Amino acid sequence: MLSQTRPVPASAELVDDLVPGVRVLLLDETRYTSGSHKEPAARAVVAKARADGHDRVIVGSCGSYGRAMATACAAAGLHCTVVLPADWGDGGSFAETAGADVRFVSGGYEDAVEESHRLALAEEAADGNVDGPYQESVLSGHGEIVSTVYRMLGGADAALWIPAGNGTTIVAAGRQLAALDWPVPVHGVGSPGNNPIVTSWPGPYRTLPADQVVTTVHNEPLVNWDALHGPGALTVITASGGAVHAATDDDLLAAQSLLARHRRYASPSGAAGLAGLLAHARFARSAGVQIVLLTGR
Repeated sequence: MLSQTRPVPASAELVDDLVPGVRVLLLDETRYTSGSHKEPAARAVVAKARADGHDRVIVGSCGSYGRAMATACAAAGLHCTVVLPADWGDGGSFAETAGADVRFVSGGYEDAVEESHRLALAEEAADGNVDGPYQESVLSGHGEIVSTVYRMLGGADAALWIPAGNGTTIVAAGRQLAALDWPVPVHGVGSPGNNPIVTSWPGPYRTLPADQVVTTVHNEPLVNWDALHGPGALTVITASGGAVHAATDDDLLAAQSLLARHRRYASPSGAAGLAGLLAHARFARSAGVQIVLLTGR
């Protein structure tokens, strides 16, 4: 039963008419300055890097983590370098406006991360990548939202729907759910054929050929040939009793349009969690509150 005494955070809204017959809790994490749910993780990395004596944080990104890190570094007075794939995203304009040094590499996200690892080592800067030495800070930051929702719902029956890119948010959510002893099925939603979390499910994790994935303006943050936290994400999803779902670009756009009618303005990829829930609700009942994480605008 939902707690009636706990205030609903400004970024959360209980909605009964979004998905027929389903009570949905929208967690709108697009409202940070960077427009990305990755901002708490970036802030956690920046705080630890600063405590370690670093004055620069370097990350690889396809866009959203770079925006979040540029924002967090600017707020803390640290320098930031963001390495981006040359043909992806906004061309680094947001991160550059926030004060970051933006560099480009040919290839995809994985190539940007590899180059950022090299740069961080060469420049003796903090490697803020999700698979780098500040990984614990990344996961801790991403897990904050789960604790917030737990306090709000009082441990009620629920399921959690998360867009699946690297799998980092899924791993962080699983860790925090375990720490709270809250048995919540975790559902990951990704781009069909373009993410190894999606293509591996329900079997063991397997990377994709790098030239097999197809990036569009709508699915970009959901695309990886090697999801850095992919194996861990599959473990979390399986152990929780959740599942992995695929959402086409048309599915993402339909979910985005539905959210806009409720004055929530996520990007198509940021609306992937809702796209997965909408498809699931067409053929299966959903028990408890369905928590949908909106990850970016």
